[in-house]
Amino acid sequence: MDLFSRSWTALRSAVAELSDEDFERPSGCTGWLVRDLVCHLVIDAQDVLITLVTPAETEPTVDAVTYWELVEPPTGDDPLDALIPRLAAAYGEPWLLKFHLDDVGSAAGRAAELADPAARVSTRDQVLTVGDYLSAYVLEWTLHHLDLIAQLPTAAEPPAETVAAARASLEEIAGAPFPASFSDPGALLVGTGRRTPTDAEAAALTCFRAKLPLVLG
Repeated sequence: MDLFSRSWTALRSAVAELSDEDFERPSGCTGWLVRDLVCHLVIDAQDVLITLVTPAETEPTVDAVTYWELVEPPTGDDPLDALIPRLAAAYGEPWLLKFHLDDVGSAAGRAAELADPAARVSTRDQVLTVGDYLSAYVLEWTLHHLDLIAQLPTAAEPPAETVAAARASLEEIAGAPFPASFSDPGALLVGTGRRTPTDAEAAALTCFRAKLPLVLG
């Protein structure tokens, strides 16, 4: 839960420091501008709030790793994916997006700190503990932090400890460790298809057992 708070606080802080011009730059999410990604984060924060107040009585069906499913790369046809750019544009001014993320995002952060890690919650027709749910979101926040700064070289990077934790989660999902020569951000970016591997990275991946990219859904 500490890593959840660190990753989420760092991501929200990075958004707060963006200039208006930054919102019109491409993000690391294919087809999305930075403003679209920030709008997606607002919806993510709402999902966290909803899940934390949706208790479950049955045994967990997934944990922090099996919560994630491997899916096909997005095509842009998904209704929610198509909605995000229109919703983001409707905000008009970047400060409104910043305000909404700070408002809802702060509430999600407080709710996470107050939640019982052992409590069970339901989301996406699955049951898991609060601790596992928040651990799963460390991967989500870290990947989106990297997406946020993909074209912003001076922006603050995600905390090293949360990047390392996200890499460990992705390796568990893949069922294999990335080569030791990969940096933690490199493993996340290449592993999820956000960056094409260099020749040296591609050579190091020849014995990697999982099929890349690992697209999480």
